[in-house]
Amino acid sequence: MTQKIRTRFAPSPTGHLHIGNARTAIMNWIFARHSNGEFILRVEDTDRERSTAESEQSILGDLKWLGLDWDEGPDKGGSCGPYRQSERLDLYDHYLKELLSSGDVYPCYCTAEELEARREEQLAKGESPQYNGHCRHLSEAQIQAYKTEGRAFSYRFKAETENVTFRDLVRGEVTVPGEQIGDFIIARPDGMPMYNFGCVIDDHLMAISHVIRGDDHVSNTPRQVLIYRTLGWEPPIFAHIPMILGADRQRLSKRHGATSVDQYHEQGYLADALVNFLSLLSWSSETGDEVLSRERLIQEFDFKRITRSSAVFDIEKLNWMNGLYIRAMEPETLAKCLLPYSQSAGFPVQNAAELLPIARMVQEKMERLSEFAEKAKVFFQEAAVPENDAAREILAKESSKAVFGAFLDQTKTLSSLDRNSFMELMKTIQKETGVKGKDLWMPVRIALSGQEHGPDLPGMVEYFGLEKCRRLIQQAMKWI
Repeated sequence: MTQKIRTRFAPSPTGHLHIGNARTAIMNWIFARHSNGEFILRVEDTDRERSTAESEQSILGDLKWLGLDWDEGPDKGGSCGPYRQSERLDLYDHYLKELLSSGDVYPCYCTAEELEARREEQLAKGESPQYNGHCRHLSEAQIQAYKTEGRAFSYRFKAETENVTFRDLVRGEVTVPGEQIGDFIIARPDGMPMYNFGCVIDDHLMAISHVIRGDDHVSNTPRQVLIYRTLGWEPPIFAHIPMILGADRQRLSKRHGATSVDQYHEQGYLADALVNFLSLLSWSSETGDEVLSRERLIQEFDFKRITRSSAVFDIEKLNWMNGLYIRAMEPETLAKCLLPYSQSAGFPVQNAAELLPIARMVQEKMERLSEFAEKAKVFFQEAAVPENDAAREILAKESSKAVFGAFLDQTKTLSSLDRNSFMELMKTIQKETGVKGKDLWMPVRIALSGQEHGPDLPGMVEYFGLEKCRRLIQQAMKWI
């Protein structure tokens, strides 16, 4: 019987959800959905000093915003719970005692200072720094002496010298010489499990079939395989995906800009666009298409399409892709998304319905929702000040003066001005003045908005209405 596909995402609640971890969560979610499997959320909160409930809620909120639904987790429960490591300590203690009883784990009394001194000595000799097994064969007298000193002890796993081989869906078969591993700590003095121990216990008891994570964990995998073997368990299948780099090909960090999911959310990136973009870091569709719906990502996912080379986070490409998603939105939906940005900017708009006509006009111009305040300010300003010297020079032309004069003259008898009547009006002004092309349209745009480029001009005229348009044209003539 084929094992059911079960993947997991196991964040540590010590801060915000990093964009690299989000990519890992997305890959796990996509593969689980592609395989009709299950996606598990587990919180690894054994770092008592740094883990907080606030961080956990923040991470869960970001995952929900991304649309990554999980089948089991701390907020949903499930048959393999609890789903917080801090609530599973009795399980770790049980298996720690089992390994102690079998002699596969031993107490290590070495201090941090002693370990660092040995490490520096090994490096000075050109050796790979490994634990030298000092506490492996302590006599009872030595143990008693350490206890008398009041030394605390950690728990070390005995790593034998045979090679460790594991299957990796990205790297193929990976073999690590046993002498490169060394005895490693699996539990702190207070019994709190270290990463390699806790996740092995959890992944086995939660029946995780595939462990998909960043390739910075490759060095952890042989240690985990040893623990699996010693406990008589079959390891899961591993897939180590390449890390994300900045444009300078260094590991993505704050110096490259935003690094957490909530920052991208605040800056007005859409969840669908971010999921699409992150999915394409080291993976590609066989079709070569880059704009892919969630349905296509799930349908087309294949580990064979993941490259081994690191992925570069291209913010310009993300902006381009996000702009495509914004332009594909229903205007009504866009207006609802823009309402918080409008309110934050202090615009006198009460609801999405009032914002709808403006949303329609700026939709083609935005790459991020956060750009709305800047692009929409023209609709709420009482006076249009030319944005630069070039705009002032355009207003100062004789042809502009003629256009403005004809505009005011032709609109004296009008009772309203909408998109269609404005287009007819401009045809009449062209015939009357002989001014055409950019010289006809640009001064009107600058007079109404102060900008050479911006929202759809006929739409802007219709939104302003006749009275405001006449007033702004009259103001613009003062710049001539």
